[in-house]
Amino acid sequence: MIEPVALKDFFITFFSSALIILAGASYALLYAWSKVNPNSRIKIAAYFSYAVLVISVGVLSSAANFSGYWLIVTILMIIGYFFAPIGIWHLCVKTHHNEEAAIIINKRRSDE
Repeated sequence: MIEPVALKDFFITFFSSALIILAGASYALLYAWSKVNPNSRIKIAAYFSYAVLVISVGVLSSAANFSGYWLIVTILMIIGYFFAPIGIWHLCVKTHHNEEAAIIINKRRSDE
């Protein structure tokens, strides 16, 4: 039987995986919050969360002995985690901007 993660590395793998989820979520939330409330400290906290995410991914890759294809997937995951909140923010802004414009136009038409 193939054992991808040694038993001694199981807890490291478990906790680094959990930290990836928490750091990714906090990065996304802090990034969005920094856009709503323009404060440099919030944006710095978002990038700090992303740094924790990258370190956790490195620890997971080392503990789980990632190589070859899985190392490429890991790198793509790190890149995706960075750009996903940015893309989602732009999508939300453009979607709601058009929605607000439609509300304003309909309100003006009803006032006439």
